[in-house]
Amino acid sequence: METIVRLIELKPNSEQKVQAWSEHINAHRADALASLRAEGVSTESWFAVSLEGKEYLLCYMRAKSIEGSQQVAAKSENPVDAYHQQFKVDTWVRGAGAVGRLLVDLSTDRY
Repeated sequence: METIVRLIELKPNSEQKVQAWSEHINAHRADALASLRAEGVSTESWFAVSLEGKEYLLCYMRAKSIEGSQQVAAKSENPVDAYHQQFKVDTWVRGAGAVGRLLVDLSTDRY
């Protein structure tokens, strides 16, 4: 399994769009989970983070292959993926993100 964590800077005044996106993903949970299964993703978690007056999203993902999951997602026809892609365009600051490095990975789940 591979893991990735990203800290994504949001455009100013994106709070309502973030809330709507969160509600949409949760309301379409079955479609979101189907998409993750197709991508080989076992875990995907999103967090809202405020830091030094700016708003961010923090994403943690565990997948068989991060690159493989991104390739599948790019070709997806799942409506929840289309919604997510538009959300990224509307709210993410391009080029303003950081990728983390895994230091410790503990889990009681069995894969």
